[in-house]
Amino acid sequence: MKKKLRILVMLVLAAVFIGSLTMVILRSLDYRRGEEAYAEAESLVQLPDLSGLEIPEPAEPTDEPEQEVYIDPYADALRSMDFTALREVNDDVLGWILIPNTVISYPLLQGEDNQYYLTHTWKKWTSAVGAIFMDSQNNPDLTDFNTIVYGHRMNNGSMFASLKNYKEQSYWQSHPCVYITGDHGSYKYDIFAAYEVSTQGITYQLGFSGDADKQEFLDACMAQSVIDTGIVPTVHDRILTLSTCTGNGHATRWVVQAVLRCEAPAEPQPEETLPADSQSAQTAPVETVPEETAPEEGAENAAADSALQTTDEQQSPESAASEEAEPQSEAESTAPQTQQQEDLQEEPVTSAEEPVSSQTPQEGTENP
Repeated sequence: MKKKLRILVMLVLAAVFIGSLTMVILRSLDYRRGEEAYAEAESLVQLPDLSGLEIPEPAEPTDEPEQEVYIDPYADALRSMDFTALREVNDDVLGWILIPNTVISYPLLQGEDNQYYLTHTWKKWTSAVGAIFMDSQNNPDLTDFNTIVYGHRMNNGSMFASLKNYKEQSYWQSHPCVYITGDHGSYKYDIFAAYEVSTQGITYQLGFSGDADKQEFLDACMAQSVIDTGIVPTVHDRILTLSTCTGNGHATRWVVQAVLRCEAPAEPQPEETLPADSQSAQTAPVETVPEETAPEEGAENAAADSALQTTDEQQSPESAASEEAEPQSEAESTAPQTQQQEDLQEEPVTSAEEPVSSQTPQEGTENP
């Protein structure tokens, strides 16, 4: 009897060992396949050699345009990338996301929902590696006040795994910015906050009713940060929220937030009125100059051109509006606040996870 029991236990242990070994082998093959897919993406996009380039200092908010044009060496190099070859494989490719001197250098995609690219690479291969992708409800031209980008926290350190290092002040000092490059150039976002947050937190808000709503959002983000960067965004800037999992379950996410500096709208100038005596004495007609007409904001191409302006000029599309005689009011998003977006975590098993809601991305398939 004992002998049979011992044999049974040995068989069970052998089955567990074989099963675990099989999972490890399959996972390793999946990792390798993912690495090959993203190495191919770098080749197709002709990612430039960025070694030796100095990371520029964070941009300061200003109400006046710069007198001299500043050339950002990273933006200047990255804008040479051509996304045509990538889009021949997958037209969901928006551009490229990169954090200098880290492994974060990947195609940036946007799907019809926040689930597909949890389990598919940029080539649409089924894989636990997934892809780096923008929230499906964000404008692809990066013109939203808060743009959310998701990525897995992989066990092998790939994708968004290195975001966890922003818990340390010294890591932020060495890696202070994020670049997003598209058809119209590069954006440089300066990292200002990093923290763990509930999936139901204000961090995942997309719709804002006005400046007061935006300021409340910024205050909440700054208050939660575990690093002190000294960078304070304004309601006129644009926020980039990078989101991944924490390794502490599915209720919270780890986020790193960065700011793209934008010029505040110009204040309207009061009209100068002449004294009554001067007006009555004036007899000759005054020649008037027609007011310059601003381009229509509804044109899709104009919105895209204004959104993806290169960071070597260090200004956003709002700067064009600030130079007009009458400033245009900022169009606030009327979309309802989405349920807070589920971020992407690696799980130790390969089965798909339970979505928190139909509007939020499901959990990743890898364990942190």
